[in-house]
Amino acid sequence: MRRKMPDLLVWGLSCLLTLACGMTGGMSCAHARHATRHAVRHARAAHHHLRRLPPVAPMRNVSSTWSQHGLASWYGTHREIGHRTASGDIFDPGAMTAAHRQLPLGTRVRIRAVATGRSVIVTINDRGPYRGNRIIDLSPAAAREIGLLDRGTTAVDIMALPPEEAAWPHG
Repeated sequence: MRRKMPDLLVWGLSCLLTLACGMTGGMSCAHARHATRHAVRHARAAHHHLRRLPPVAPMRNVSSTWSQHGLASWYGTHREIGHRTASGDIFDPGAMTAAHRQLPLGTRVRIRAVATGRSVIVTINDRGPYRGNRIIDLSPAAAREIGLLDRGTTAVDIMALPPEEAAWPHG
């Protein structure tokens, strides 16, 4: 069974405190229990921002007329670089990729920033975003193309590409 990060953090802190209590000898069991409860409470509070969104089933087929309008953000901090995406690819901040909650992995879409009018074609290779009302997370390279890096979030239009435009390689 795969553990979630907050569960692992709580478990690890509990083990560490138990080990530390055994090594110090001077700490009472009551004090150790209090310290463990305190550490667990703080570990859970630190992850309050990881609010779960309702599950959304991925789409099986995407019509070439499919489109969506909403808020985009970008991701690719040190936590994601080198880790696997939902598609199994290693996350590459320089690739033209994006994360979407529903679009099938491998789908190619055009993202147009409403504020700048600039657009970029990306491949969906990850799931997300998992914050608020955002509909898509772009890689840093894709975000740079539409002027999103400095803004953090921006309104975008997402349009599925017809099969002839979605074919590899795209220039």
